[in-house]
Amino acid sequence: MKWKQPFSVKWEIQCLEKKKECQKVIRLQSLNESTDIQTLASEVVTRCKLIPITKLPEVEQLLYYLQKRKETDKEFSGKSGKGKNSSQGLQDPTPDFLSNAIIGDMEIPSINNIDDYVELLYEDVPSKIKASIMIFCLIKNSDNLEALLDHGTVMGALSRVLREDWRKSVELSTNIMYIFFCFSTYIQFHTVIAHYKIGALCMNISDHELKRLQSWKDDLRKKRTIMEGQKNQEQGIKELEKYNKKFQNLAVKQDQLLKVAFYLLLNLAEDTRVEVKMKNKGIVKILMKALETRSNVGLHIVVLSFLKKLSIFKENKSEMAKLDIINKLTPALISDDELLSTLSLRLLLNLSFDTSLRLKMVAAGFLPKIIHHLDVPGCEPVTLCLLYHLSIDDKTRSMMAYTDCIQKVVDMILEAPIGPINPELAALAINIASRKNNTQLVCEFGKGQTLRHLVKRCFKCKDGLLLKMIRNMSQHDGPTKPMFVNFISQFANALKKEKDEDFVIECLGTLANLNFHTINFDLILKKYELLPYILNVLKSGQCEDDLVLETIVLIGTVALDENCAANLAQSGIVQVLVNLLNAKQEDDEVVLQIAYVFYQMIWHEETRNIIISNTQAPAYLIDLMHDRNSRIRTVCDNTLDIIREYDSGWEKRIQMEKFRWHNSQWIEIIGTQNMDEDEEDLYDDVLPQYYHGDDFLLYDPSANGPMMVGENGELQPEYISEEALHEGIANGTIIPPGYVPAPYMSEYDAPDPRLLASQHDLDDYYQTGQPSYGRPSTPDYMGYNY
Repeated sequence: MKWKQPFSVKWEIQCLEKKKECQKVIRLQSLNESTDIQTLASEVVTRCKLIPITKLPEVEQLLYYLQKRKETDKEFSGKSGKGKNSSQGLQDPTPDFLSNAIIGDMEIPSINNIDDYVELLYEDVPSKIKASIMIFCLIKNSDNLEALLDHGTVMGALSRVLREDWRKSVELSTNIMYIFFCFSTYIQFHTVIAHYKIGALCMNISDHELKRLQSWKDDLRKKRTIMEGQKNQEQGIKELEKYNKKFQNLAVKQDQLLKVAFYLLLNLAEDTRVEVKMKNKGIVKILMKALETRSNVGLHIVVLSFLKKLSIFKENKSEMAKLDIINKLTPALISDDELLSTLSLRLLLNLSFDTSLRLKMVAAGFLPKIIHHLDVPGCEPVTLCLLYHLSIDDKTRSMMAYTDCIQKVVDMILEAPIGPINPELAALAINIASRKNNTQLVCEFGKGQTLRHLVKRCFKCKDGLLLKMIRNMSQHDGPTKPMFVNFISQFANALKKEKDEDFVIECLGTLANLNFHTINFDLILKKYELLPYILNVLKSGQCEDDLVLETIVLIGTVALDENCAANLAQSGIVQVLVNLLNAKQEDDEVVLQIAYVFYQMIWHEETRNIIISNTQAPAYLIDLMHDRNSRIRTVCDNTLDIIREYDSGWEKRIQMEKFRWHNSQWIEIIGTQNMDEDEEDLYDDVLPQYYHGDDFLLYDPSANGPMMVGENGELQPEYISEEALHEGIANGTIIPPGYVPAPYMSEYDAPDPRLLASQHDLDDYYQTGQPSYGRPSTPDYMGYNY
């Protein structure tokens, strides 16, 4: 209730009158579902002199609103806490000993007694536990959050008790953590939690509790070993059972503590800066240890939720991979708990962006388990996404043929509502169809009727993604490809009728895959008037590059038919392709497909004559012989080899260009030929002097005079007369075999033995063998096959 009260301030000279805004809180202790609103409103107006009687209707309306709100008494009972889901889809981490607490022996908690609860926090541990329970019951009502923050000492006292006494009582630590957890659900209170450093304290407590559990397990193992060595085992068994029961009770309480602590940290991690600090303090290692050592489903749900959030960052994902997260997720993946298995799938989806982790999933046998979740309600979208990521690897796609994945995917496509199927399902189907054995399975379903139903659905729903799957299936050679010939009329008819360009691209690609020599493509082009359509696509310059590329691929396929190739050549499409080649010279895929079209057309006599005589296509192919793309070079070389066989003029030009390319460095060094002449002079009938026969020599055979070359073109061996030999020995230019230097010569003046000519060396020199083809065996010569 607010009102304005006038008051006066007197000064020596003047008096100023101001209005002060005041507020009075009226607490209603008896407001419940059975309260008479009118009677209570009259009592409030009667007792509070500040409220005029004219405000009675407004008071009644306000009380009625308060009555219809969520009752705080239900929250105090704790019955609604168990199994309740939070806004993040996780279960409420309220501990069992709090949610089932009986308040009968305790006073009903009230916000008016908050000072008493704070005083109890300074007493012994049982008093602190009682105070924490009272504050816990108050905090369940969100209306009390601000009142507790405004109190001033509650938050400081709670943080102090948690920091000093968390080792003394797990129950006390859990109660106080849950109080801070309630504050953490509201992001505006995160600064308060950060002020008291609760996040760092929770991480230290969680790490210590996990280590304590391992210590308990070691003690239990030691006691079991001692018991087995005792003679009186009955007493030892009783002690062991007693200790084991105590261990189980402590483990249950510890699970509740860890669940609340991790949930609190998960809420605080909404701030990425806080999440980075947690990562630096080792939160991933703590979570992985809890996932490995604990078996509580509720705890695993919180842990997997936290790991899923952390896994979107590469650093966290790499750390999880080092800690072998894939093998540790197996129990969660096959769990009967729907929420736990769904979270494990979502975590695997985040991890599946890493290639090595995808391979580990498959190696760990996850593929059949993941496929099983396609039948689980609510898991279908995330399962499809995960299977799509796994299908990126070729080995995994092959393994799908040995599961029921393909059958389930096909059934989901055919049973989907009318319209395009969802993208995740389509993407998985497209990847599956890229494998030959998978395609064979699809075509075998229903004795071939399944394929017919898939094609029918493509055209009925105008589904371009599903048609891409059909296109992938049609690319495999073998018994499945002829099955697509039955649908040629549908694909060809759709090229001109369909407006969706993506759909048309897939139709073109499917037709281009049907590269059978027995198909009468000439009849198809005429029946469906596709030749004008093809020319329009190539000439318009307004179509997308993908559509132009698929059209060129289709031309390469239909060019298998000689009559069809002749009609294409006569329509001027070769020159159109040459112009397109010039315009798209930076696009390797377009260049490769155009070169392949020329390769297909060059096999037919009529189209070969048109290409050689009427176009400059061979010249462009010569330029592409040295392209950086090896596939383009291969196609161009094969095409030019065929041109050489049928045209002598182009043969010389092709030989000359290959000579220039292979011997460019040598030509530049010797400088005997001017390579910058006009192209008309360059390809003259007169070849350079170093052209000899069908190959090119890297030297001029006439350079050593006519005496060096025989009639058959073989190089004659050099010789020296007997008179010149004696003269050389006399003047010292030739050292005879067995020569011994004079004794007065210094050892430094002795000639190098490697420079002395022996009789064997001279015999080898005069009896040098000639190769069978009459060319010198010189390392400077390199032969090339054209």
